[in-house]
Amino acid sequence: MANYPESEKKSIRQWAEDDRPREKLMNKGKASLSDAELIAILIGSGNTSESAVELSRRILSSASDNLVELSKMSVTELIRFKGIGEAKAISIVAALELGRRRRSAEAQERKTIKSSRDAFEYFYASLADLQYEQFWVMLLSQSHKVIRTVQVSDGGLTGTVADPKRIFKIAIENNASAMILCHNHPSGQLSASTADINLTKKLAKSGELLDIRVIDHVIIGHDKYYSFADDGMLPIS
Repeated sequence: MANYPESEKKSIRQWAEDDRPREKLMNKGKASLSDAELIAILIGSGNTSESAVELSRRILSSASDNLVELSKMSVTELIRFKGIGEAKAISIVAALELGRRRRSAEAQERKTIKSSRDAFEYFYASLADLQYEQFWVMLLSQSHKVIRTVQVSDGGLTGTVADPKRIFKIAIENNASAMILCHNHPSGQLSASTADINLTKKLAKSGELLDIRVIDHVIIGHDKYYSFADDGMLPIS
């Protein structure tokens, strides 16, 4: 019995012009491209059995089609894909890092914090991609303008310890009228632990005595967040 003929892989140059990522960007704008097509532009070429777009789709699929997950991949992890050498892997890592920094820069421009979403965007670049926990404090003026943000502790995969004395010492030194607490959950799990709740209550009650209000505690898990204030957990009654 004769074998079925194998389909011939077309290079991107053989595609219809509107289907080629670079031409599509020029003719229809950057928003018209899929994530895989944008990555294909970065890497330029695929391998002997996949076009750049097909290879990009496979790389994305390995990250659950999630750019946040992809941004956590190292150069070493990326070069395991056939057709991705060190230069292409570095291009992907650099592009995703630029995107992260742009998001951070946009958040920094909004100096007044009006919602939990504002706080999340402000902290996102510092905490979203970490593989271990960190605890940060955002110090605010009476009108909720950002005075500064301070990292107060590093932790492991499952927890970090924040010292209330250090937190309020920093707040007093910076003449803060309010603060927002923030830490990340590397697992992506957004629910507040018993330890998170107890620490928040302790800091909120201490803040009442010092007239430095704890107006929120934001937990970041990947590209989502949980807000104590939005959930009615603050102010502490």
